[in-house]
Amino acid sequence: MQISYALLLQGVLPQAAPDLAARLSAVEAAAKSAQSAGDNAWMLVSAALVLMMTSPGLALFYGGLVRRKNVLSTMMHSFVMMGLITVIWALVGYSLVFAEGNPVIGGLKYLFLNGVGKEPNADYAGTIPQGTFMVYQLMFAVITPALISGAYAERIKFSAMALFTTLWVFVVYFPMAHMVWGKGGLLNAYLGGSIPTFDFAGGTVVHITSGVSALVFALYLGRRHGWPKEPVKPHSLVLSVVGATMLWVGWFGFNAGSALGASSLATSAFVATHFAAAAAALSWMLGEWLHNGKPSMLGGISGCVAGLVAITPASGFVKPMPALLIGFLAGLFCLFMVTTVKSKFGYDDSLDAFGVHGAGGTLGAILTGVFATNAINDAPINNKVIPLGLVDGNAAQIGNQAIGVAIAVGLAVVGTFLILKVCDAVIGLRVPAEDEEQGLDLSQHGEEGYILEA
Repeated sequence: MQISYALLLQGVLPQAAPDLAARLSAVEAAAKSAQSAGDNAWMLVSAALVLMMTSPGLALFYGGLVRRKNVLSTMMHSFVMMGLITVIWALVGYSLVFAEGNPVIGGLKYLFLNGVGKEPNADYAGTIPQGTFMVYQLMFAVITPALISGAYAERIKFSAMALFTTLWVFVVYFPMAHMVWGKGGLLNAYLGGSIPTFDFAGGTVVHITSGVSALVFALYLGRRHGWPKEPVKPHSLVLSVVGATMLWVGWFGFNAGSALGASSLATSAFVATHFAAAAAALSWMLGEWLHNGKPSMLGGISGCVAGLVAITPASGFVKPMPALLIGFLAGLFCLFMVTTVKSKFGYDDSLDAFGVHGAGGTLGAILTGVFATNAINDAPINNKVIPLGLVDGNAAQIGNQAIGVAIAVGLAVVGTFLILKVCDAVIGLRVPAEDEEQGLDLSQHGEEGYILEA
């Protein structure tokens, strides 16, 4: 039975601690236990929120944006990631990211989750069980390849999707996550990295890798039949709005959860996340309004996701006003990327995974180097608190952020291209033209999202 901290303070149990030193020790132990319980509760909730981002959040968001004949196949991409990546993570993925290894990839200490249980791992989160930390980080691994599915929607074989995803997490995600978050990783700012790069919740690890990989995939796969001559309109913006708002709520687990405890830093990340999403939603709609004469619901939900993406690396480092600015700039920048740039180059990134995640993640990573401040995050680096970003007087951090971006882009481009060549040679990537015309729901899965009664 856990002793109440309040009761101890009130001296209700004086005989359990007959002298002052023993009483203080008991109070300290109770406080530590209460803190650990609170942190663990918050982190389990955060893990559930991040899982919700994949399905139903992303599944509904992407599912509503495709044509009716492809809604189930598109949603199935997100759903399958929840199973496929979970198994890979449990067997070897967690170890390759968070076991100490070399600067690029982790070791095999935690193979099959050996030693991952109720005891904390002080290198990462000293007040929660390592099992909690493991399952929280799993949810990031689940959603990252699911984001790529926005680029190949409506034209990929299901078998190719499964093989590509399996290879991609080994070649791209696990090395990048270890470099940024793993002990001794090349880019880890707090645990021995030689190029300290700030990425609080996954700007480089999640959004740049997935967004750039999405662009490579779209270019390799080619355009959907008829696009862009034949308009491809979302079959249900209602589904997409529901999915986007779930993403907005789930993102609090994504960013505020990355504080790895129920702390003031989690509060700061929560506020920054919400402010950036709100500002980006408004700026995207404003840009549409000025250009097209009307703001749109599609623009609003696209903008909020762009803001969430851009604030992700900065969320635990910046004050509220810079968060508003980052979000506002992200809405306009990503709008430019998915309209002007996409139109100019003519690539068919079906659901704009690159224009939002690749572009927004890059903008956010660079601006983190500008606005990061130890007034928000004073965690010591090499045992001392140092200036973080340009606003603290450390202009060199912008260069470090750029290096992190360059490594993420390079790894995503080369790794994705090689994996696509392998998948294409082994099983082929794209469905036949007649299957694409029929729709992937029927041709790949033998079912329909909607049954129209006669």
